[in-house]
Amino acid sequence: MASSTDTPAQPDRPPRPNTAFRQVRGRRSPAEFAALVRRAAREIGERVSCDARYVGRVEAGEIRCPNYAYERVFLHMFPGRTLTDLGFAPRSAVRGRGARPSAPPGALPVAAYEHPYDPLNHESLNHEESDVLRRAFMTGTGATVAAAATLGPLGIATGASAAARRPGASEAAAVEEAVRNIRLLDDKHGADGLYRRAAEPLRAAYALLDAGATRQTTAERLHAGAGELAISVGWLAHDSGRFDDARSHYAEALATARMTGDPGLEAHAFCNTAFLARDAGRPREAVRAAQAAQRAARPLGSSRLMSLLALREAGGWAGLADRTGCEQALVRAQALFGRGRSEADPEWMSFYGEAELAGLEAQCWSTLGDWRRATRHARRAARLQDPHFSRNIALYTAELADDLARDGHPDEAATAGLRVLDLLAQVQSSRIHTMLAGTARVLLPHRRATGVADFLDRHASLPRPRRG
Repeated sequence: MASSTDTPAQPDRPPRPNTAFRQVRGRRSPAEFAALVRRAAREIGERVSCDARYVGRVEAGEIRCPNYAYERVFLHMFPGRTLTDLGFAPRSAVRGRGARPSAPPGALPVAAYEHPYDPLNHESLNHEESDVLRRAFMTGTGATVAAAATLGPLGIATGASAAARRPGASEAAAVEEAVRNIRLLDDKHGADGLYRRAAEPLRAAYALLDAGATRQTTAERLHAGAGELAISVGWLAHDSGRFDDARSHYAEALATARMTGDPGLEAHAFCNTAFLARDAGRPREAVRAAQAAQRAARPLGSSRLMSLLALREAGGWAGLADRTGCEQALVRAQALFGRGRSEADPEWMSFYGEAELAGLEAQCWSTLGDWRRATRHARRAARLQDPHFSRNIALYTAELADDLARDGHPDEAATAGLRVLDLLAQVQSSRIHTMLAGTARVLLPHRRATGVADFLDRHASLPRPRRG
């Protein structure tokens, strides 16, 4: 992503609106124009995180001169024009006035986002609009690619041909079916080979929203479906280690939920945001997001959903090394789970059963360093998991292997690790690869224990996950 080197206006001189830049945006919304900027960046090999807020800051004159990455993108978009033509001040005029130094051409980026979107900052939601385009990443291999071939762009035309026919119930149903297909494929094969393919139906879904539905009920279905699709694609990014992209997708879903007043979608977006924050090493954000999810979900009447959200909160407390907070959240999760299923349970929660409850609890105890409890719950999770969920079986077994290794049982850990290696022939998940790598490091001093050498040798020969 572009580094945070754009120069804001100085406090002692009020910003002057950039009318030239506003004119080149034309009739497009800030979000639509931001999408064009990101697409232009991809065309020349740049990565910028342009969003509606960035466009607004430029037009307000808060950004007097863009950084080098944005400069290259803007000059590519508007051949023959200079930065001055686009309403920016010369770079020489803003250097040395409190601005952070701009990176030279070709320098490595120093920050993930130009202006990170905080999904917990409710004020910022009013200024965010849904993205239209998405980056495409890796291509998978083997069985995953064959399965992912079923994910087309919904067979929907875009552009002028899409505008000629307003979307109806059949298009809304196609978006909903794409969500189900992605979830089924992820359950079976993991995320790594699916992300690029899944971006295609997401682009198509947002093209449908841009076209505008003729009926309010259809529009509501499309918004809900596009939001759920953004979360599904975000999860694929999350599970394959692309945390920045996952955060963007989840934020998009949250903005859609807020714009349409959809508490179910809002709870789902916050739920995944909490999980991502935990994995990205931001436990306090994980707690806040999980609590926000619970506030959104409370009127929905689903005890199972509230149980899962309590587990998300527990994971955040564990990351903060707050054993009491974690245990209290785990008790709530178990009590709510015990109330059973209901008609109010969201469709996307089909994965959440006893196995997932045990698996997430195992992760909490592992984070707290209680390997014995973690081992017990991870073993139960792997035993209870439905065979259809190949990825989760591999995940829980990898968790078990790591907990056993850290609890001083290298032989059992190696046996569990070998089971995971067998499953990786059909499951592609960077998360699982990362867990196995950690287990291998713990087992290195125990090579003479039964099965450990075999596990270490097979793990060492494992192809590294491909990244796009």
